[in-house]
Amino acid sequence: MSAEICTWCGKPVEGDHGFRLYEVAGERRAAFCRLEHIVPWAIRGAHWEPGGPVEPREVAARPRRCSQCDAELGEVHVLCVRHRGDHRISDAFCSVDDLTAWAKAGGRWR
Repeated sequence: MSAEICTWCGKPVEGDHGFRLYEVAGERRAAFCRLEHIVPWAIRGAHWEPGGPVEPREVAARPRRCSQCDAELGEVHVLCVRHRGDHRISDAFCSVDDLTAWAKAGGRWR
Protein backbone atom coordinates (compact mmCIF):
# COMPACT_ATOMS: atom_id res chain seq x y z
CA MET A 1 0.00 0.00 0.00
CA SER A 2 1.38 3.38 -0.91
CA ALA A 3 1.57 6.28 1.51
CA GLU A 4 -1.57 8.30 2.14
CA ILE A 5 -1.53 11.97 3.07
CA CYS A 6 -2.40 13.15 6.58
CA THR A 7 -5.79 14.82 6.39
CA TRP A 8 -4.64 17.46 8.88
CA CYS A 9 -1.00 18.33 8.14
CA GLY A 10 -0.42 16.94 4.64
CA LYS A 11 2.57 14.75 5.55
CA PRO A 12 2.81 11.20 4.17
CA VAL A 13 1.25 8.44 6.28
CA GLU A 14 2.90 5.14 5.39
CA GLY A 15 0.80 1.98 5.19
CA ASP A 16 2.20 0.53 8.41
CA HIS A 17 1.89 3.68 10.57
CA GLY A 18 -0.72 6.22 11.61
CA PHE A 19 -4.47 6.26 12.10
CA ARG A 20 -7.26 5.69 9.58
CA LEU A 21 -10.80 6.84 10.26
CA TYR A 22 -13.80 5.46 8.44
CA GLU A 23 -17.47 6.19 8.42
CA VAL A 24 -18.25 2.92 6.69
CA ALA A 25 -21.97 3.59 6.16
CA GLY A 26 -21.18 6.89 4.42
CA GLU A 27 -18.16 5.58 2.47
CA ARG A 28 -15.95 8.30 3.97
CA ARG A 29 -12.37 8.18 5.23
CA ALA A 30 -9.53 10.24 6.70
CA ALA A 31 -5.89 9.45 7.54
CA PHE A 32 -3.65 10.91 10.23
CA CYS A 33 0.05 10.60 11.00
CA ARG A 34 -0.60 11.28 14.71
CA LEU A 35 -3.49 10.82 17.12
CA GLU A 36 -3.20 14.50 18.11
CA HIS A 37 -4.14 15.58 14.57
CA ILE A 38 -7.65 14.14 14.95
CA VAL A 39 -8.61 16.83 17.49
CA PRO A 40 -8.08 19.99 15.36
CA TRP A 41 -9.54 18.18 12.33
CA ALA A 42 -12.73 17.49 14.27
CA ILE A 43 -12.87 21.01 15.71
CA ARG A 44 -12.61 22.51 12.22
CA GLY A 45 -15.50 20.44 10.91
CA ALA A 46 -14.24 16.88 10.22
CA HIS A 47 -13.80 17.08 6.45
CA TRP A 48 -13.74 13.54 5.04
CA GLU A 49 -12.44 12.09 1.80
CA PRO A 50 -14.60 9.68 -0.23
CA GLY A 51 -13.89 5.97 0.15
CA GLY A 52 -14.03 3.12 2.59
CA PRO A 53 -11.49 0.80 4.20
CA VAL A 54 -8.81 -0.50 1.87
CA GLU A 55 -7.91 -3.59 3.90
CA PRO A 56 -10.66 -6.09 4.81
CA ARG A 57 -8.95 -6.76 8.15
CA GLU A 58 -9.56 -3.13 9.16
CA VAL A 59 -13.27 -3.84 9.55
CA ALA A 60 -13.07 -7.55 10.42
CA ALA A 61 -12.32 -6.94 14.10
CA ARG A 62 -14.58 -3.90 14.39
CA PRO A 63 -15.74 -3.28 17.97
CA ARG A 64 -19.49 -3.41 18.66
CA ARG A 65 -19.52 -0.79 21.45
CA CYS A 66 -18.30 2.81 21.57
CA SER A 67 -14.76 3.06 22.96
CA GLN A 68 -15.65 6.35 24.65
CA CYS A 69 -19.18 5.98 26.11
CA ASP A 70 -19.64 2.17 25.87
CA ALA A 71 -22.98 2.52 24.04
CA GLU A 72 -23.92 -0.11 21.48
CA LEU A 73 -23.00 1.15 18.00
CA GLY A 74 -25.62 1.84 15.37
CA GLU A 75 -25.25 1.42 11.64
CA VAL A 76 -23.64 4.86 11.33
CA HIS A 77 -20.52 5.15 13.46
CA VAL A 78 -16.84 6.07 13.20
CA LEU A 79 -14.16 3.38 13.02
CA CYS A 80 -10.59 4.33 14.02
CA VAL A 81 -7.84 1.89 13.01
CA ARG A 82 -4.30 2.38 14.22
CA HIS A 83 -1.71 0.92 11.87
CA ARG A 84 1.30 -0.25 13.85
CA GLY A 85 3.56 -2.36 11.68
CA ASP A 86 1.56 -5.43 10.64
CA HIS A 87 -0.95 -4.89 13.46
CA ARG A 88 -4.33 -3.18 13.14
CA ILE A 89 -5.82 -1.88 16.38
CA SER A 90 -9.50 -0.90 16.08
CA ASP A 91 -11.71 1.37 18.15
CA ALA A 92 -15.18 2.54 17.21
CA PHE A 93 -17.28 5.53 18.24
CA CYS A 94 -20.89 6.67 18.18
CA SER A 95 -19.83 9.98 16.63
CA VAL A 96 -16.92 12.24 15.79
CA ASP A 97 -17.61 13.99 19.14
CA ASP A 98 -16.94 10.76 21.07
CA LEU A 99 -13.84 10.12 18.94
CA THR A 100 -12.58 13.64 19.71
CA ALA A 101 -13.11 13.25 23.47
CA TRP A 102 -11.26 9.92 23.34
CA ALA A 103 -8.35 11.41 21.35
CA LYS A 104 -8.12 14.43 23.70
CA ALA A 105 -7.83 12.04 26.63
CA GLY A 106 -4.93 10.17 24.98
CA GLY A 107 -6.80 7.40 23.18
CA ARG A 108 -6.19 3.90 24.52
CA TRP A 109 -3.31 5.19 26.63
CA ARG A 110 -5.32 7.44 28.94
